[in-house]
Amino acid sequence: MIQLFNLNSKNILITGATGVLGKSIAQYLQKQGANVFLLGRNEQKLQLVKKEMTGSGKAEVLQADVTKEEDLRQAVEKLKGMTDRLDVMINMAGGNMPGAVIGPEQTLEDLSSDAVDKVMKLNYQGTLLPIKIFLSLLNSGQLASIINVSSVAADRPLTRVLGYAAAKAGIENLTKWLAVELAQKYGAHLRVNAVAPGFFLTEQNRNLLTINEKELSPRGEQILAHTPMARFGEPDDLHGAFHWLSSDASKFVTGTVVSVDGGFKAYSGV
Repeated sequence: MIQLFNLNSKNILITGATGVLGKSIAQYLQKQGANVFLLGRNEQKLQLVKKEMTGSGKAEVLQADVTKEEDLRQAVEKLKGMTDRLDVMINMAGGNMPGAVIGPEQTLEDLSSDAVDKVMKLNYQGTLLPIKIFLSLLNSGQLASIINVSSVAADRPLTRVLGYAAAKAGIENLTKWLAVELAQKYGAHLRVNAVAPGFFLTEQNRNLLTINEKELSPRGEQILAHTPMARFGEPDDLHGAFHWLSSDASKFVTGTVVSVDGGFKAYSGV
């Protein structure tokens, strides 16, 4: 049983590694003995995350914008100088922005098309491009797992949130498409799954869900009223799902989306 979940010496690439959730997952996996490669746009922030790593595995930094192929090609060449394989790839990079969200007093006519394009590109292209560029290291012939990050918004559209929800729906479709494509073209050693987090307090949604970080906003109250476990997720609530999908315990699992949402998607409201 222990061997099934063993991550010791697995090489794991994590995009979006400087965010609250990406950083937490990276730190956890490194403590399990995995070698983690932290990828993000900001070199300084990446180095700070690396400095805080206290696990037994290695930690290395790769600076790149996940929406820019040239950045990613330079990053993969740097990574090839460190290792000849990747065992796991976790696509944490993503996010939202104000213009792609309709304000409480706004309508569809106020939506910024440019902001929606940027959100779609960051989330969808920012997942697809890294997989495309790093595929050669994942396709080493050994078991390899690609883990994308979706959202409860993918199939439960949230009021006011358009671009982000559409992008995450696209990621779930992409995950299933890749699961079939890679297994049929390269072999059953390549798996692709996704994790769909519920509501976690991060840099991007804290102001929407709380008031001055001390009390719930009306939207935050409404969300918790529709979450059977009646709380927001904590970063460590995601560790188990990512550990399982990174390990050989899930070696016959592909094309699946794992919800970690406190029951939000299961609740009909009545």
